[in-house]
Amino acid sequence: MRKQTAANELASLRNLGPKSAAWLNAVGIHTRKDLVRAGPVKAYYRVKQGGFKPSLNLLYALAGAIMDMHRNKLPRDERSRLLIEADALEQAVKADKEK
Repeated sequence: MRKQTAANELASLRNLGPKSAAWLNAVGIHTRKDLVRAGPVKAYYRVKQGGFKPSLNLLYALAGAIMDMHRNKLPRDERSRLLIEADALEQAVKADKEK
């Protein structure tokens, strides 16, 4: 029953629905607290690494969910920061794998 409750909790957050909640649950993010702890960039990256094909809208939705703000209302500089951070994380992981 925990999975259903966790999925409902995440799906009840602004910008998130059943599909994104299921993706997050599949990669070990079950609650709002888990999402805040991971942060939007790491949560997005975990979803991508989990074999799902999220668009950048998920990255913005996760940030908006944490801030209780519609993803379309995220300031342009915040969107840019998220993209830069997501790219840096992917490059760091790629560099570690090449070692």
